[in-house]
Amino acid sequence: MISLTMIPVSRIATLADIPYLNQLIALSVKELSKDYYTPQQVESSIKYIFGVDTQLIADGTYYVLTADDTIAACGGWSKRNTLYGGDQFKEEADPLLDPATDAARIRAFFVHPAYARRGLGRTMINICEEAARREGFTSFELGSTLPGEPLYRAMGYEAIEQHNVPMPDGEFLQVIKMRKAPQPLEGGV
Repeated sequence: MISLTMIPVSRIATLADIPYLNQLIALSVKELSKDYYTPQQVESSIKYIFGVDTQLIADGTYYVLTADDTIAACGGWSKRNTLYGGDQFKEEADPLLDPATDAARIRAFFVHPAYARRGLGRTMINICEEAARREGFTSFELGSTLPGEPLYRAMGYEAIEQHNVPMPDGEFLQVIKMRKAPQPLEGGV
């Protein structure tokens, strides 16, 4: 097991990170989902659902955490309608949300298995929620995989519905839509 020899450092992801991020995402899904989904569901989800959403990178709302000179985790938030999925999962335009009425989307969290259960997911959620608050959002929604649900619940998210997302090969993936109640803006009433 790798030990963190330094405090993780966050930065905004760049297009140059995409090849490594796609490898990290596949490794994270394969290793951290194997106790929750069948091997076929895992492989299909990597092919059809999970991957980099380049819109998040273009919007400057996707982050990486580096530790030990490597990208140990990634995740982001979105001011757009998509709840989950990489470029290969999106079929239509991704309209902007209204912070006055809509919840920001917490998106695409993946941790390298060697760094799992060390607080990187919690750190990333805090970074993303704070950035979304600066843009005027006060509530948050996400689509959680089964292995991610305990972390999100511990961070104040509540399950509002469960979906079996169909994939083109006949497999499906259980995803839990979760929401965090409106949080007051700093300095707000």
